[in-house]
Amino acid sequence: MIYLDHAAATPVHPAALKAMLPYFTEQFFNPSAPYLPAKHIREAYESAKNTIARYIGAKGTDLVITAGATESINLAFTVLQSYPNSRCLTLTTEHAAVLEVAKAHSRDLIAVHHDGLIDLDDLVQKLNDDVVLVSVSLANNELGTIQPLADIAALIQKTRQARLEREITTPLFLHSDASQALSLLDLNVARLGVDLLTLNAAKCGGPKGIGALYLAHGVPVQPLSLGGGQERGLRSGTENVPSVIGFATAITEAKDHLSGSRKKYTKMAQLLRQALKNLPETIFLGNLKHQLVSFVPVCFPGLDAERLIYKLEADDIFVSTGAACAANKGAKSHVLAAIGLSDEEIAGSLRISLGLTNTEEQITIAAQKIVEVVQSEYARISQHTHSIQGSNHAFQGGTNV
Repeated sequence: MIYLDHAAATPVHPAALKAMLPYFTEQFFNPSAPYLPAKHIREAYESAKNTIARYIGAKGTDLVITAGATESINLAFTVLQSYPNSRCLTLTTEHAAVLEVAKAHSRDLIAVHHDGLIDLDDLVQKLNDDVVLVSVSLANNELGTIQPLADIAALIQKTRQARLEREITTPLFLHSDASQALSLLDLNVARLGVDLLTLNAAKCGGPKGIGALYLAHGVPVQPLSLGGGQERGLRSGTENVPSVIGFATAITEAKDHLSGSRKKYTKMAQLLRQALKNLPETIFLGNLKHQLVSFVPVCFPGLDAERLIYKLEADDIFVSTGAACAANKGAKSHVLAAIGLSDEEIAGSLRISLGLTNTEEQITIAAQKIVEVVQSEYARISQHTHSIQGSNHAFQGGTNV
């Protein structure tokens, strides 16, 4: 199997799995229980939270552990509940989790350029006095485009200052979904300038169903569920200790091998692009200078990407057309539409994303197979077109007679 869809899901890192296993069996205690074994579990849980937080330059007490990125995003958007008639801004290319929760509020969409980078002028135009939350993903889940978050944060800070000078007290917060970037970029909340940051274990070699939301001091989010008051009362429910342990271990492995992973993915992505660029119609998507090194989004205009996927799957090569949630619904990619691709180009687009399971040998094999499949599809379409044209010519000739 050659798996090239790590943007959708990553296998749990062996070290993370090993670290998790004892907490399913002998270390099973509820961390809120009063006896000594349970207190040890509480210590392990808090230590794991601190490990995750240190990775982004924060403290464990700054994190709220959630069931994944979607819950973290929904929790982040509850800041709007504290300010009546407030508005939010999100990129047109945001993940569905952001766009759907934003729909429940008064929102505007920020435009992007053809390479997926934010249109900063459009952001400035739409930052009116009612806007309380701006949400911009650090790295897009279909294009891998890395947004200039520090520049966005600087604009937001300038807007805050201008509001104060006009005695407008409406706050302005910046949220970012860093799920895709977690194992590929060196993250620091102070450098990024964010007030809220979404994290997801499933994209960095951790288990599915666990994530976190970083909250700067004083950000007034509201709980989505009520109960025993865990996570500072913001996320009640018995703590998912094994998964948090796995998350912390996976993020540690990612940080320890960050430089090596970047070099590995850069070389493999170059191998792929070198092979695919020789195809006459190939269009590489996104901005290569501002793109996660593990992403190779590519378009073959006129082809049906679904057919390409099925043909590649027959050879045990797995790629996708974009976000897994969109593919599951059979929906057209809103991300590719937002960067100006035609319906024909969207239909022929693939997202190839690399990960720890890949080797250069695999990439060489996959590249060769993709080239073969694409060439055969173009030949099939060309033959079909000529056949139709021939039939039309014969029909017209018969009519003339």
